[in-house]
Amino acid sequence: MKKQNKLILFLFLALSVAFSKTIAQSVDQAVEDAEKYYKQFNNEKALEVLQNAEKADANNFDVLWRLSRTYVDIADKMPKSTGEQEDAQLAVFQKALDYAEKAIKQKPDQSVGFLRKAIANGKIALFKGVFSVAGVVNSVRADVEKAIQLGNDGNFIRGVAHYVLARTHAKTSEKWKPARAILGLGWADNEIALTEYKKAIEIYPGYMMFYVDYANSLIREDDYKTAREMLNKALTCQFQHQEDEKRLAEAKKTLNDIKNE
Repeated sequence: MKKQNKLILFLFLALSVAFSKTIAQSVDQAVEDAEKYYKQFNNEKALEVLQNAEKADANNFDVLWRLSRTYVDIADKMPKSTGEQEDAQLAVFQKALDYAEKAIKQKPDQSVGFLRKAIANGKIALFKGVFSVAGVVNSVRADVEKAIQLGNDGNFIRGVAHYVLARTHAKTSEKWKPARAILGLGWADNEIALTEYKKAIEIYPGYMMFYVDYANSLIREDDYKTAREMLNKALTCQFQHQEDEKRLAEAKKTLNDIKNE
């Protein structure tokens, strides 16, 4: 009887290990497929495979932060011409934030979780208006600075982190400084934005949005010569993000607008 019980226990453990291995392999495949669909700008398929992976392993860090990224990409493409549509878009941005927070809970030592939280919160701040959610804007800054401090997820993540910090400074500093200072947003500075955009490009060159937004901040400082250089570089970039077609059109228009400056 004891031998039989030991055999049953052994078989149970062997099956459990095999089952766990199968789940891990299926989740790994889902993550790989999600990256493929991300590069194809196919948000719906990316979401489908990641949701299936979440059912298999609800606490998988690589699945959670990619779900956050996918929900941001989906929300960015949603219509927003009516109040109902705006509410729906905001709800999806909130989902992105929720998944970023879940990712951070699983691995608080990885920069990509904090970066995804900063991006989701940044979208919410732009949606609601900087002045109405000053605390969210401060959270964006804190989270992206944490991502930069950790700096352990490769050049692309590091470059995007510096870009998000630059954009946070740039967008917030567009507001009247005395008014935002009262709300604790006096730290925003377009000069810091310029430095951070430059760092982003140095770390991960060839990403179109870096050049276009860097040029916009340069124009604010009347540095048209460097702005034209950045915009011309943007024209040579390959599409790597779903918004790059729009960015390309923006680069061409801005170049035409400042051609005589």
